[in-house]
Amino acid sequence: MKVVEIMSEQKNIKLFKNSPLGVGGSVYFIGIGGIGMSALARYFKSRGASVSGYDRTITPLTRELEAEGIDVHFEEDVNAIPKDVDVVVYTPAISVNHEELVYYKENNYTVVKRSDVLQWITESSYNICVGGTHGKTTVTTMIAHVLRDSGYGCNAFLGGISANYKTNFWSSENNVAVIEADEYDRSFLKLSPDVEVITAMDADHLDIYGSVAELENAFVDFSKNIKSNGCLISKCGLRRSKDLNASTHYTYAYDNEAADVYADEIEVENGSYKYNVVSKEWKLKNIELHMGGLHNIENSIAAITVAKYLKIDNDKIKKAIKNFKGVHRRFEYALKSDKHILIDDYAHHPAEIKALLSGVKSLYDDEVTVIFQPHLYSRTNDFADEFAYSLDMADEVILLPIYPAREVPMEGVTSELVLNKMQLPQKQILDKNAMLDWVRLYKPKLLVMCGAGDIDALVEPVKEILIQ
Repeated sequence: MKVVEIMSEQKNIKLFKNSPLGVGGSVYFIGIGGIGMSALARYFKSRGASVSGYDRTITPLTRELEAEGIDVHFEEDVNAIPKDVDVVVYTPAISVNHEELVYYKENNYTVVKRSDVLQWITESSYNICVGGTHGKTTVTTMIAHVLRDSGYGCNAFLGGISANYKTNFWSSENNVAVIEADEYDRSFLKLSPDVEVITAMDADHLDIYGSVAELENAFVDFSKNIKSNGCLISKCGLRRSKDLNASTHYTYAYDNEAADVYADEIEVENGSYKYNVVSKEWKLKNIELHMGGLHNIENSIAAITVAKYLKIDNDKIKKAIKNFKGVHRRFEYALKSDKHILIDDYAHHPAEIKALLSGVKSLYDDEVTVIFQPHLYSRTNDFADEFAYSLDMADEVILLPIYPAREVPMEGVTSELVLNKMQLPQKQILDKNAMLDWVRLYKPKLLVMCGAGDIDALVEPVKEILIQ
Protein backbone atom coordinates (compact mmCIF):
# COMPACT_ATOMS: atom_id res chain seq x y z
CA MET A 1 0.00 0.00 0.00
CA LYS A 2 1.05 3.56 -0.63
CA VAL A 3 2.79 5.90 1.78
CA VAL A 4 0.62 8.99 2.13
CA GLU A 5 2.37 12.31 2.72
CA ILE A 6 0.35 14.88 4.68
CA MET A 7 1.32 18.53 4.89
CA SER A 8 0.90 20.30 8.21
CA GLU A 9 -1.90 22.83 8.44
CA GLN A 10 -0.87 26.42 7.78
CA LYS A 11 -1.90 29.01 10.34
CA ASN A 12 -3.68 32.37 10.08
CA ILE A 13 -5.37 31.75 6.74
CA LYS A 14 -9.00 31.46 5.72
CA LEU A 15 -10.50 28.27 7.06
CA PHE A 16 -11.68 27.16 3.63
CA LYS A 17 -10.84 28.02 0.03
CA ASN A 18 -14.36 29.15 -0.91
CA SER A 19 -15.71 30.06 2.51
CA PRO A 20 -16.53 33.65 3.49
CA LEU A 21 -15.38 32.87 7.00
CA GLY A 22 -11.88 33.59 8.15
CA VAL A 23 -10.24 32.90 11.49
CA GLY A 24 -12.04 34.81 14.22
CA GLY A 25 -15.38 34.98 12.36
CA SER A 26 -18.87 34.31 13.68
CA VAL A 27 -21.09 31.30 12.96
CA TYR A 28 -24.71 30.63 13.93
CA PHE A 29 -26.25 27.12 13.87
CA ILE A 30 -29.97 26.42 13.49
CA GLY A 31 -30.34 22.94 14.95
CA ILE A 32 -27.06 23.07 16.86
CA GLY A 33 -27.98 20.11 19.09
CA GLY A 34 -27.85 17.56 16.27
CA ILE A 35 -24.94 15.13 16.36
CA GLY A 36 -23.47 16.37 13.06
CA MET A 37 -24.20 20.04 13.70
CA SER A 38 -22.67 20.00 17.16
CA ALA A 39 -19.46 18.51 15.75
CA LEU A 40 -19.19 21.44 13.32
CA ALA A 41 -19.97 23.91 16.09
CA ARG A 42 -17.09 22.46 18.10
CA TYR A 43 -14.85 22.63 15.02
CA PHE A 44 -15.46 26.36 14.55
CA LYS A 45 -15.03 26.96 18.27
CA SER A 46 -11.65 25.19 18.13
CA ARG A 47 -10.63 27.53 15.31
CA GLY A 48 -11.34 30.64 17.34
CA ALA A 49 -14.70 31.55 15.81
CA SER A 50 -17.60 32.96 17.81
CA VAL A 51 -20.26 30.20 17.84
CA SER A 52 -23.90 30.25 18.91
CA GLY A 53 -27.09 28.49 17.93
CA TYR A 54 -30.68 27.40 18.34
CA ASP A 55 -32.24 24.05 19.12
CA ARG A 56 -35.78 23.18 20.11
CA THR A 57 -34.94 21.04 23.14
CA ILE A 58 -32.39 20.97 25.94
CA THR A 59 -30.31 17.77 25.80
CA PRO A 60 -27.11 16.53 27.42
CA LEU A 61 -25.32 17.54 24.20
CA THR A 62 -26.64 21.12 24.24
CA ARG A 63 -25.63 21.39 27.89
CA GLU A 64 -22.11 20.29 26.95
CA LEU A 65 -21.97 22.91 24.19
CA GLU A 66 -23.03 25.61 26.65
CA ALA A 67 -20.39 24.43 29.13
CA GLU A 68 -17.81 24.81 26.34
CA GLY A 69 -18.73 28.49 25.91
CA ILE A 70 -21.27 28.19 23.07
CA ASP A 71 -24.46 30.20 23.56
CA VAL A 72 -27.61 28.17 22.82
CA HIS A 73 -31.26 29.24 23.05
CA PHE A 74 -34.35 27.05 22.71
CA GLU A 75 -37.19 29.18 21.35
CA GLU A 76 -37.70 30.43 17.79
CA ASP A 77 -37.05 34.10 18.30
CA VAL A 78 -35.68 36.52 15.71
CA ASN A 79 -34.97 39.01 18.49
CA ALA A 80 -32.63 36.52 20.19
CA ILE A 81 -30.41 35.73 17.21
CA PRO A 82 -27.09 37.46 16.43
CA LYS A 83 -27.27 39.92 13.55
CA ASP A 84 -23.52 40.17 12.84
CA VAL A 85 -22.80 36.56 11.85
CA ASP A 86 -20.62 35.64 8.87
CA VAL A 87 -22.21 32.25 8.20
CA VAL A 88 -25.52 30.64 9.17
CA VAL A 89 -25.55 26.83 9.12
CA TYR A 90 -28.78 24.84 9.23
CA THR A 91 -29.78 21.20 9.21
CA PRO A 92 -32.29 19.74 6.70
CA ALA A 93 -34.35 18.63 9.71
CA ILE A 94 -35.29 22.31 10.25
CA SER A 95 -38.54 23.47 8.65
CA VAL A 96 -38.21 25.82 5.69
CA ASN A 97 -40.65 28.09 7.57
CA HIS A 98 -38.48 28.33 10.67
CA GLU A 99 -38.59 31.99 11.70
CA GLU A 100 -34.87 32.38 12.21
CA LEU A 101 -33.98 30.61 8.97
CA VAL A 102 -36.47 32.77 7.04
CA TYR A 103 -35.04 35.95 8.59
CA TYR A 104 -31.48 35.14 7.63
CA LYS A 105 -32.43 34.18 4.08
CA GLU A 106 -34.60 37.24 3.52
CA ASN A 107 -31.83 39.53 4.78
CA ASN A 108 -29.19 38.07 2.45
CA TYR A 109 -26.95 36.37 5.00
CA THR A 110 -24.68 33.54 3.89
CA VAL A 111 -26.96 30.58 4.71
CA VAL A 112 -25.67 27.07 4.06
CA LYS A 113 -26.42 23.46 4.95
CA ARG A 114 -24.17 21.37 7.17
CA SER A 115 -23.04 19.48 4.06
CA ASP A 116 -21.81 22.73 2.48
CA VAL A 117 -19.53 23.33 5.45
CA LEU A 118 -18.13 19.81 5.23
CA GLN A 119 -17.53 20.47 1.54
CA TRP A 120 -15.47 23.56 2.45
CA ILE A 121 -13.46 21.54 4.93
CA THR A 122 -12.68 18.72 2.51
CA GLU A 123 -11.54 21.12 -0.20
CA SER A 124 -8.47 22.01 1.85
CA SER A 125 -7.56 18.85 3.75
CA TYR A 126 -6.68 15.19 3.31
CA ASN A 127 -9.94 13.35 3.90
CA ILE A 128 -10.99 9.91 5.04
CA CYS A 129 -14.75 9.74 4.44
CA VAL A 130 -16.89 6.84 5.65
CA GLY A 131 -20.29 6.21 4.09
CA GLY A 132 -22.84 3.41 4.26
CA THR A 133 -26.44 2.80 5.25
CA HIS A 134 -25.24 1.25 8.51
CA GLY A 135 -21.95 0.75 10.33
CA LYS A 136 -20.48 4.10 9.34
CA THR A 137 -20.53 5.71 12.79
CA THR A 138 -18.56 2.90 14.41
CA VAL A 139 -16.10 2.64 11.51
CA THR A 140 -15.57 6.41 11.44
CA THR A 141 -14.98 6.50 15.18
CA MET A 142 -12.61 3.51 15.05
CA ILE A 143 -10.53 5.10 12.29
CA ALA A 144 -10.37 8.44 14.07
CA HIS A 145 -9.43 6.71 17.32
CA VAL A 146 -6.63 4.71 15.67
CA LEU A 147 -5.23 7.90 14.11
CA ARG A 148 -5.42 9.77 17.41
CA ASP A 149 -4.18 6.95 19.65
CA SER A 150 -1.25 6.17 17.33
CA GLY A 151 -0.12 9.80 17.22
CA TYR A 152 -0.90 10.17 13.52
CA GLY A 153 -3.49 12.86 14.26
CA CYS A 154 -6.73 13.96 12.64
CA ASN A 155 -9.72 16.26 12.86
CA ALA A 156 -12.68 13.95 13.62
CA PHE A 157 -16.29 14.66 12.65
CA LEU A 158 -18.34 11.80 14.09
CA GLY A 159 -22.00 10.82 13.95
CA GLY A 160 -21.87 9.52 17.52
CA ILE A 161 -20.15 10.15 20.83
CA SER A 162 -16.81 8.38 21.18
CA ALA A 163 -16.70 6.44 24.45
CA ASN A 164 -12.93 6.98 24.62
CA TYR A 165 -13.07 10.77 24.40
CA LYS A 166 -16.71 11.62 25.32
CA THR A 167 -17.13 13.81 22.24
CA ASN A 168 -18.10 13.74 18.56
CA PHE A 169 -15.29 16.09 17.47
CA TRP A 170 -11.61 16.64 18.10
CA SER A 171 -8.95 18.67 16.33
CA SER A 172 -5.34 18.12 15.37
CA GLU A 173 -2.36 19.99 13.97
CA ASN A 174 -2.32 17.41 11.17
CA ASN A 175 -4.53 18.59 8.30
CA VAL A 176 -6.37 15.27 8.03
CA ALA A 177 -10.14 14.98 8.41
CA VAL A 178 -12.01 11.80 9.30
CA ILE A 179 -15.63 12.43 8.38
CA GLU A 180 -18.83 10.42 8.66
CA ALA A 181 -20.41 10.78 5.22
CA ASP A 182 -24.19 10.94 5.50
CA GLU A 183 -26.22 9.66 2.55
CA TYR A 184 -29.40 11.35 3.78
CA ASP A 185 -30.33 14.28 1.53
CA ARG A 186 -27.42 13.19 -0.75
CA SER A 187 -25.14 15.37 1.36
CA PHE A 188 -22.17 12.97 1.06
CA LEU A 189 -21.89 13.82 -2.64
CA LYS A 190 -20.37 17.19 -1.68
CA LEU A 191 -17.30 15.63 -0.06
CA SER A 192 -13.86 15.14 -1.63
CA PRO A 193 -12.39 11.92 -0.21
CA ASP A 194 -8.77 10.85 -0.50
CA VAL A 195 -9.69 7.59 1.21
CA GLU A 196 -13.28 6.42 1.10
CA VAL A 197 -14.98 3.60 2.97
CA ILE A 198 -18.38 2.17 1.99
CA THR A 199 -19.81 -0.14 4.64
CA ALA A 200 -23.23 -1.00 3.19
CA MET A 201 -25.69 -0.04 0.45
CA ASP A 202 -28.89 -1.54 1.85
CA ALA A 203 -32.26 0.04 1.11
CA ASP A 204 -32.92 3.08 3.33
CA HIS A 205 -34.06 6.69 3.03
CA LEU A 206 -36.46 5.70 0.25
CA ASP A 207 -38.39 8.88 1.05
CA ILE A 208 -35.39 10.70 -0.43
CA TYR A 209 -34.25 8.32 -3.17
CA GLY A 210 -37.50 6.69 -4.25
CA SER A 211 -35.90 3.33 -5.05
CA VAL A 212 -33.02 1.07 -4.04
CA ALA A 213 -31.49 1.58 -7.50
CA GLU A 214 -31.33 5.34 -6.98
CA LEU A 215 -29.76 4.89 -3.55
CA GLU A 216 -27.11 2.61 -5.07
CA ASN A 217 -26.51 5.12 -7.87
CA ALA A 218 -25.78 7.74 -5.22
CA PHE A 219 -23.11 5.52 -3.65
CA VAL A 220 -21.58 4.94 -7.09
CA ASP A 221 -21.48 8.72 -7.54
CA PHE A 222 -19.95 9.03 -4.06
CA SER A 223 -17.09 6.79 -5.17
CA LYS A 224 -16.55 8.97 -8.24
CA ASN A 225 -15.70 11.87 -5.91
CA ILE A 226 -12.53 10.12 -4.73
CA LYS A 227 -9.52 12.21 -5.66
CA SER A 228 -7.14 10.94 -8.31
CA ASN A 229 -4.81 8.27 -6.90
CA GLY A 230 -7.17 7.89 -3.94
CA CYS A 231 -8.26 4.66 -2.27
CA LEU A 232 -11.63 2.97 -1.88
CA ILE A 233 -12.26 0.37 0.84
CA SER A 234 -15.65 -1.29 0.51
CA LYS A 235 -17.45 -4.21 2.08
CA CYS A 236 -17.07 -7.36 0.03
CA GLY A 237 -20.20 -8.40 -1.86
CA LEU A 238 -21.87 -5.03 -2.44
CA ARG A 239 -24.23 -5.39 -5.39
CA ARG A 240 -22.69 -2.50 -7.32
CA SER A 241 -19.08 -3.22 -6.34
CA LYS A 242 -17.91 -3.37 -9.97
CA ASP A 243 -19.34 0.08 -10.64
CA LEU A 244 -17.50 1.72 -7.76
CA ASN A 245 -14.69 3.96 -8.95
CA ALA A 246 -11.15 4.27 -7.53
CA SER A 247 -7.60 3.80 -8.73
CA THR A 248 -6.98 1.60 -5.66
CA HIS A 249 -9.78 -0.59 -4.33
CA TYR A 250 -9.74 -3.05 -1.41
CA THR A 251 -12.68 -5.12 -0.21
CA TYR A 252 -13.12 -6.32 3.37
CA ALA A 253 -15.31 -8.87 5.12
CA TYR A 254 -15.89 -10.54 8.47
CA ASP A 255 -14.59 -13.98 7.45
CA ASN A 256 -14.92 -14.23 3.67
CA GLU A 257 -11.61 -15.27 2.11
CA ALA A 258 -12.78 -13.85 -1.22
CA ALA A 259 -12.27 -10.37 0.25
CA ASP A 260 -8.95 -8.55 0.06
CA VAL A 261 -8.93 -8.26 3.86
CA TYR A 262 -10.75 -10.53 6.32
CA ALA A 263 -10.56 -12.08 9.80
CA ASP A 264 -9.61 -15.62 10.77
CA GLU A 265 -9.13 -17.69 13.95
CA ILE A 266 -11.90 -15.75 15.71
CA GLU A 267 -12.35 -16.60 19.38
CA VAL A 268 -14.79 -15.32 22.01
CA GLU A 269 -13.31 -14.78 25.46
CA ASN A 270 -15.05 -13.09 28.42
CA GLY A 271 -17.33 -11.03 26.20
CA SER A 272 -14.48 -9.91 23.91
CA TYR A 273 -13.04 -11.13 20.62
CA LYS A 274 -9.58 -12.27 19.57
CA TYR A 275 -8.70 -12.77 15.91
CA ASN A 276 -6.21 -12.22 13.10
CA VAL A 277 -6.69 -9.82 10.19
CA VAL A 278 -5.40 -11.19 6.89
CA SER A 279 -4.74 -9.64 3.49
CA LYS A 280 -2.83 -10.79 0.43
CA GLU A 281 -0.01 -8.40 1.40
CA TRP A 282 0.12 -8.61 5.21
CA LYS A 283 -1.21 -10.35 8.31
CA LEU A 284 -1.93 -8.71 11.66
CA LYS A 285 -2.08 -11.34 14.42
CA ASN A 286 -3.72 -11.40 17.83
CA ILE A 287 -6.12 -8.48 17.50
CA GLU A 288 -8.21 -7.90 20.63
CA LEU A 289 -11.57 -6.10 20.43
CA HIS A 290 -13.36 -5.37 23.70
CA MET A 291 -16.64 -4.44 22.03
CA GLY A 292 -19.63 -6.71 21.56
CA GLY A 293 -21.10 -7.73 18.22
CA LEU A 294 -19.58 -9.88 15.49
CA HIS A 295 -20.35 -7.05 13.05
CA ASN A 296 -17.88 -4.92 15.00
CA ILE A 297 -15.10 -7.35 14.07
CA GLU A 298 -15.96 -6.51 10.48
CA ASN A 299 -16.05 -2.79 11.29
CA SER A 300 -12.59 -3.08 12.84
CA ILE A 301 -11.26 -4.71 9.65
CA ALA A 302 -12.33 -1.65 7.66
CA ALA A 303 -10.59 0.63 10.15
CA ILE A 304 -7.44 -1.51 10.20
CA THR A 305 -7.33 -1.52 6.39
CA VAL A 306 -7.38 2.29 6.40
CA ALA A 307 -4.63 2.38 9.03
CA LYS A 308 -2.47 -0.02 7.02
CA TYR A 309 -2.98 2.11 3.90
CA LEU A 310 -1.70 5.08 5.89
CA LYS A 311 1.35 3.03 6.96
CA ILE A 312 0.59 3.23 10.67
CA ASP A 313 2.76 0.90 12.74
CA ASN A 314 1.26 -2.55 13.40
CA ASP A 315 1.74 -2.44 17.15
CA LYS A 316 0.12 0.99 17.33
CA ILE A 317 -2.88 -0.30 15.37
CA LYS A 318 -3.27 -3.32 17.67
CA LYS A 319 -2.95 -1.17 20.78
CA ALA A 320 -5.59 1.27 19.52
CA ILE A 321 -8.10 -1.46 18.66
CA LYS A 322 -7.52 -3.11 22.03
CA ASN A 323 -8.27 0.08 23.95
CA PHE A 324 -11.18 1.16 21.74
CA LYS A 325 -14.20 1.57 24.02
CA GLY A 326 -16.81 1.93 21.30
CA VAL A 327 -19.42 4.55 20.50
CA HIS A 328 -22.26 5.77 22.67
CA ARG A 329 -25.38 3.72 21.79
CA ARG A 330 -23.50 1.24 19.57
CA PHE A 331 -23.66 -2.07 21.45
CA GLU A 332 -23.13 -0.07 24.62
CA TYR A 333 -23.40 -1.81 27.96
CA ALA A 334 -25.63 0.35 30.13
CA LEU A 335 -25.50 -2.38 32.79
CA LYS A 336 -23.31 -5.46 33.03
CA SER A 337 -23.54 -7.57 36.18
CA ASP A 338 -24.07 -11.16 37.25
CA LYS A 339 -27.82 -10.50 37.52
CA HIS A 340 -28.54 -8.30 34.51
CA ILE A 341 -27.18 -7.27 31.12
CA LEU A 342 -28.65 -4.11 29.55
CA ILE A 343 -27.42 -3.21 26.06
CA ASP A 344 -28.29 0.12 24.42
CA ASP A 345 -27.98 0.44 20.64
CA TYR A 346 -28.90 2.94 17.93
CA ALA A 347 -30.06 0.15 15.55
CA HIS A 348 -33.04 1.45 13.58
CA HIS A 349 -32.78 -0.49 10.29
CA PRO A 350 -33.64 -4.20 9.91
CA ALA A 351 -30.07 -5.08 8.90
CA GLU A 352 -28.73 -3.28 11.97
CA ILE A 353 -31.14 -5.10 14.28
CA LYS A 354 -30.15 -8.43 12.73
CA ALA A 355 -26.45 -7.65 13.24
CA LEU A 356 -27.11 -6.47 16.80
CA LEU A 357 -29.01 -9.60 17.82
CA SER A 358 -26.51 -11.87 16.07
CA GLY A 359 -23.79 -10.20 18.12
CA VAL A 360 -25.72 -10.59 21.37
CA LYS A 361 -26.35 -14.28 20.69
CA SER A 362 -22.66 -14.84 19.89
CA LEU A 363 -21.79 -13.70 23.42
CA TYR A 364 -24.67 -14.93 25.59
CA ASP A 365 -26.82 -18.06 25.92
CA ASP A 366 -29.60 -16.36 27.90
CA GLU A 367 -33.00 -15.51 26.46
CA VAL A 368 -32.96 -12.10 24.76
CA THR A 369 -35.67 -9.50 25.37
CA VAL A 370 -35.76 -6.57 22.95
CA ILE A 371 -37.44 -3.19 23.43
CA PHE A 372 -37.56 -1.48 20.03
CA GLN A 373 -38.80 1.97 19.08
CA PRO A 374 -39.48 2.22 15.31
CA HIS A 375 -38.10 5.42 13.77
CA LEU A 376 -40.07 7.24 11.03
CA TYR A 377 -43.42 6.24 9.54
CA SER A 378 -41.87 5.94 6.08
CA ARG A 379 -39.11 3.55 7.20
CA THR A 380 -41.59 1.44 9.19
CA ASN A 381 -43.90 1.22 6.18
CA ASP A 382 -41.09 0.45 3.71
CA PHE A 383 -39.47 -2.29 5.83
CA ALA A 384 -42.26 -3.75 7.98
CA ASP A 385 -41.58 -7.30 6.73
CA GLU A 386 -37.84 -6.95 7.27
CA PHE A 387 -38.28 -5.49 10.77
CA ALA A 388 -40.54 -8.40 11.69
CA TYR A 389 -38.01 -10.93 10.39
CA SER A 390 -35.10 -9.37 12.31
CA LEU A 391 -37.03 -8.94 15.56
CA ASP A 392 -38.13 -12.58 15.41
CA MET A 393 -34.51 -13.44 16.29
CA ALA A 394 -35.28 -12.38 19.88
CA ASP A 395 -37.11 -14.44 22.49
CA GLU A 396 -39.44 -11.63 23.49
CA VAL A 397 -40.13 -8.21 21.93
CA ILE A 398 -41.77 -5.05 23.19
CA LEU A 399 -42.52 -2.43 20.55
CA LEU A 400 -42.92 1.21 21.49
CA PRO A 401 -45.02 3.57 19.35
CA ILE A 402 -43.29 4.97 16.25
CA TYR A 403 -41.00 7.96 16.81
CA PRO A 404 -42.01 10.38 14.01
CA ALA A 405 -38.96 12.72 13.96
CA ARG A 406 -39.45 15.00 10.95
CA GLU A 407 -42.54 13.19 9.59
CA VAL A 408 -46.31 13.52 9.91
CA PRO A 409 -48.36 10.35 10.55
CA MET A 410 -49.12 8.00 7.65
CA GLU A 411 -52.55 6.38 7.55
CA GLY A 412 -52.41 2.76 8.63
CA VAL A 413 -48.75 2.91 9.70
CA THR A 414 -48.23 2.14 13.39
CA SER A 415 -46.10 -0.29 15.34
CA GLU A 416 -48.90 -2.84 14.86
CA LEU A 417 -47.84 -3.09 11.23
CA VAL A 418 -44.60 -4.75 12.38
CA LEU A 419 -46.14 -6.66 15.29
CA ASN A 420 -48.73 -8.36 13.07
CA LYS A 421 -46.04 -9.64 10.71
CA MET A 422 -43.90 -11.17 13.46
CA GLN A 423 -43.98 -14.94 14.05
CA LEU A 424 -42.66 -14.65 17.61
CA PRO A 425 -45.33 -15.56 20.21
CA GLN A 426 -43.92 -13.30 22.94
CA LYS A 427 -44.60 -9.84 21.53
CA GLN A 428 -46.59 -6.75 22.49
CA ILE A 429 -46.88 -2.99 22.04
CA LEU A 430 -46.54 -0.80 25.12
CA ASP A 431 -46.25 2.94 25.65
CA LYS A 432 -43.26 4.22 27.58
CA ASN A 433 -44.85 4.16 31.03
CA ALA A 434 -46.35 0.71 30.53
CA MET A 435 -42.98 -0.55 29.33
CA LEU A 436 -41.30 0.67 32.52
CA ASP A 437 -44.00 -1.06 34.56
CA TRP A 438 -43.35 -4.28 32.61
CA VAL A 439 -39.60 -4.08 33.31
CA ARG A 440 -40.35 -3.44 36.97
CA LEU A 441 -42.52 -6.57 37.08
CA TYR A 442 -40.38 -9.03 35.10
CA LYS A 443 -36.79 -7.70 35.33
CA PRO A 444 -35.37 -9.66 32.36
CA LYS A 445 -31.79 -10.89 32.71
CA LEU A 446 -30.68 -9.96 29.16
CA LEU A 447 -32.35 -6.84 27.78
CA VAL A 448 -31.58 -4.97 24.56
CA MET A 449 -33.01 -1.48 23.94
CA CYS A 450 -32.68 -0.12 20.42
CA GLY A 451 -33.90 2.63 18.12
CA ALA A 452 -32.95 6.07 16.79
CA GLY A 453 -35.69 8.15 18.40
CA ASP A 454 -35.85 9.14 22.06
CA ILE A 455 -35.66 5.61 23.48
CA ASP A 456 -32.19 6.49 24.80
CA ALA A 457 -33.88 8.68 27.43
CA LEU A 458 -35.49 5.51 28.82
CA VAL A 459 -32.24 3.57 29.25
CA GLU A 460 -31.30 5.12 32.59
CA PRO A 461 -34.79 4.59 34.12
CA VAL A 462 -34.70 0.95 32.98
CA LYS A 463 -31.23 0.54 34.44
CA GLU A 464 -32.36 1.97 37.77
CA ILE A 465 -35.25 -0.52 37.88
CA LEU A 466 -32.96 -3.46 37.14
CA ILE A 467 -30.44 -2.64 39.86
CA GLN A 468 -33.06 -2.14 42.58
